[in-house]
Amino acid sequence: MKRPLDDLKIFAGSSNPKLAAEVCRLLGVPLGEARLSRFSSGETYVSIDESVRGSDVYVFQSFSHPVNDHFVELLVMIDALKRSSAGMINVILPYYGYARQEKQDQPREPITAKLLADLLTTAGAERVLTMDLHAPAIQGFFDIPVDHMTALDLIADHLRTKDLSNAIIVSPDAGRAKTAERLATYLDLPVALMNKRRPKHNEAEITHVIGDVKHKIPIIIEDMIDTGGTLVKVIEGLVQNGARPEGILCATHAVFSGPARERLSHPAIREVVVTDTLPIQRQGELANLIVLSAAPLFAEAIDRIHHNRSISSLTPESSKQ
Repeated sequence: MKRPLDDLKIFAGSSNPKLAAEVCRLLGVPLGEARLSRFSSGETYVSIDESVRGSDVYVFQSFSHPVNDHFVELLVMIDALKRSSAGMINVILPYYGYARQEKQDQPREPITAKLLADLLTTAGAERVLTMDLHAPAIQGFFDIPVDHMTALDLIADHLRTKDLSNAIIVSPDAGRAKTAERLATYLDLPVALMNKRRPKHNEAEITHVIGDVKHKIPIIIEDMIDTGGTLVKVIEGLVQNGARPEGILCATHAVFSGPARERLSHPAIREVVVTDTLPIQRQGELANLIVLSAAPLFAEAIDRIHHNRSISSLTPESSKQ
């Protein structure tokens, strides 16, 4: 994968240039030249500083904070590439924001995940490559190809380096049950399920624990860690039900907003395992944090897409059972 790839160009937005640069290093291609700035009014300015005419172009952008600025920046980059006669515009979204607004939980709410899909397509995106969507059904919101990968193998490989003889995989809610079952199959471990309700955004109340967690090390699997409030309550609920206070939290996306770092320093949390789909600020402040690189997966996917080879082995639907 270190050979140069003809007619392929990779550009990075300002959200996660480190990940894009590592992917370029693995592929053996230079990061595309682009200028990103703001006018004094706050409006976004983009200039593509090299020819992309007829090229297969990939644009990296995660919806990290500030989410709205990074989304508009991506739209402007896509428009600049389209007006520069790029051959095909592929958008790499390591983390797809607004994914928690994929349905109406109450009347008169927006379905913002669908709105973003429409805007990306209208701007000129012709393919999307993403990882561990909050709701897999979001793939259907797009009228263009969407390749949906998973970091589950990365997480499983890391967990295999540990003594798992007395561990149990825990799904924090019904929505993560299939993912928890898949991880448990990979590691040959039992599964438990938490039942919770949400009185409001970023808050949760644990109501039941389904499964025997007594004297076991809980390994909790999620797609993202936002404020950390829900996962701390999950850990506390598990400990109250007899689990060992040595929990391992695993998630693909480290959103880490608000009081997340303080909460994740909870004494019952032994380790927090995430990937670098989002840039992690002040990483040293969380001593129990492990960051796994998603760059090899994205590099392999780009190589396969560019050479018209299947990437099915990198997607959750085709993962080993």
